[in-house]
Parts: sequence; structure tokens; C-alpha cells
Amino acid sequence: MKLLEMNNIKKSFDDLEVIKNISLNIEQGKVVAIIGPSGSGKSTLLRCATMLETIDSGEIFYNGDCAVRTDDDGNVKYALKDDMKKIYGYFGLVFQNFNLFPHFSVIRNVTDALIHVQKKSKKDAYGIGRELLKKMGIADKEKAYPCQLSGGQKQRVSIARALALNPKVLFFDEPTSALDPELTGEVLKVIKDLAKEHMTMVIVTHEMSFAKEVADHVIFMDGGVIVEQGTPEEVFNNTKNERTKAFIQRVNI
Repeated sequence: MKLLEMNNIKKSFDDLEVIKNISLNIEQGKVVAIIGPSGSGKSTLLRCATMLETIDSGEIFYNGDCAVRTDDDGNVKYALKDDMKKIYGYFGLVFQNFNLFPHFSVIRNVTDALIHVQKKSKKDAYGIGRELLKKMGIADKEKAYPCQLSGGQKQRVSIARALALNPKVLFFDEPTSALDPELTGEVLKVIKDLAKEHMTMVIVTHEMSFAKEVADHVIFMDGGVIVEQGTPEEVFNNTKNERTKAFIQRVNI
């Protein structure tokens, strides 16, 4: 079952074409890793998928519902407000820089959208939040504030916040890039555990060994296009594309 379908996506910033006619499908229960050099369009593609950036042309569907399409006259049409609200509920996004509210406690960061968007009672929201913090291994931090947490703890809070809304697909934009090397492992472990639970995830990452281990499908991007895609075995061990091969040799996994 396709949870996300992106067809013929194009995106430019002024005269710079960043995404060049990309199409991809994300199947339920699969983990997709998007890799490639800096400036290849990985994060922009993710931002287009999550409507943080508008596309110039193409179409995006979530769970069969149309989020955006291009009409016969070349005009890009996004879904109406009520339809888009439903579509936003299909996905969650974990940012590389956490994006926590500094004046909210950990538990309030996790539960705020549950209370104010999904209109759950504080009791129910806090129950969900505490279960997620326990799952993230930071149950003892619920009353702490972001400034009192390590980078790894902040990222686990942001993962809990994204999971709280029960999305069908979870996006990660370089989830460990803002972390010290010794804190990276604890966040990657959380993502690996989610993969074991068959959480559908799309992960833009520079952690090649992690991508090789956890992904069902790997997409290699360069210059705004998908150069190659396939299983980790195909992309990392048996690539026949010279650009992919040069990249993998350079990162030396």
C-alpha cells in the first residue's frame, strides 16, 4: 500500500533548479533512506513532501488523498484547508535542530499538539506523552526544559512529539547532524527500534552505515535527481552507477 506518492516533482529557488522531475513511492511499513552529497536536493525533497516548501509542478498523494496537483494549465493546486488538515495528520517530521519550544517542559512539548490540535484531554494526552517518553528512555525528564537536556535527549523528545500524533509515516531530516558523535548512537537506536516495529519512515541521513543497516530501500540523489535506488545491498555493495560508486567510496563505509 502506497502511503506517499510523489510524481514529477520540480522545485527551483530563483534560477537554481533544486528538484528536477523526481517521482517516488513510499510503501507502508518500509524504511527509506535518502543519501547523497550536500546540495543534492535531499532536504528540499523532504520539505516538499511535508509541505514546508511549495512545489513548482507535480503531484503528491498521502494514503490516496491528493495534497497537491498541477492542473492542465500548469497551475499548482493545493488541497483545501479541511482536506489538508487531514493530510497533515498522516505524517510527522523530526527536524535536525529539534525545534522544541524552549519555554515548555518536555512533557508539554510532547503533549501540546495532542491537547490543542487533536483536542484530547490533558489526562489522556499526558498518558500518551509519558508512555512515549518511557519508550524513548527519558521518562525521568518530563519536567525538565530543553536547555537542561543533552542534544541526544532533545532529539528523543522531538521524536516522541512526532509520534504522539500517531502518524502513518515519519520523516527525519538529518536527525543526528546536530549531535556530538557520542550522542548519535542513542538516537539511531531509537530509530532502529521503530524500524523493528514496522514504522514507515523516510530518513535523510549522512550516516551511511546506519542507512545500510536499517533501510529497506535506499535512494541516492545528486544534482536534484534520483541517480540510483534499490535495496541496501544493491546500492552499497553492487552499484553499477559510477556516480554512486564514487560517493560510496568517498564516505568509506
